[in-house]
Amino acid sequence: MPYVLEKGRPDDLSGRLPREIACYDLLDSLGIEYYRTDHPDAAAYTMEACREIDAVLGTEVCKNLFLTNRRHTAFYLLIMPGDKVFKTKEITGQLGCARLSFGSPEEMEALIGCAPGSSSLLGLMNDRDKQVQLVIDRDVLSSEYFGCHPCINTSSLKMKTSDAFGAFLKAVRHDYIPVTLIGDQ
Repeated sequence: MPYVLEKGRPDDLSGRLPREIACYDLLDSLGIEYYRTDHPDAAAYTMEACREIDAVLGTEVCKNLFLTNRRHTAFYLLIMPGDKVFKTKEITGQLGCARLSFGSPEEMEALIGCAPGSSSLLGLMNDRDKQVQLVIDRDVLSSEYFGCHPCINTSSLKMKTSDAFGAFLKAVRHDYIPVTLIGDQ
């Protein structure tokens, strides 16, 4: 079954997780226009799996990394282009913090309501205590459209970047730190 681009939420929500439905509810309540493609075969766990999805969406699904400091007292959601390589030294220098590593699946679930492989900007709606700092590569901000998962990696969404980092972030009361990542291989 091929990927199909559809506008807005699915007509039939049966079998969808509450976290996914909550994403559609919030985007709809904010009047944010979005397009969706469901993944007919399986969840997309790698950036390679996202290439075909990117083509259907007409934009790139970004890499979303859930990071923490050594003591697990500070948490970050880094959003960067999928084709860039993550280098912790590159990000820590710009944030002025010590070495970062990946947060645990339990921390990710507790703070942004996402499982590994499905972390997303939209998960910040679950971070009501503002424990996660959003960090965005400037290349993502310069794109007209933004691609992400609705807190589950069996679907992907496309929306205007200005809506994602404007109206959405305002609604969930988060801000972001812009960074410049080289991401050479």
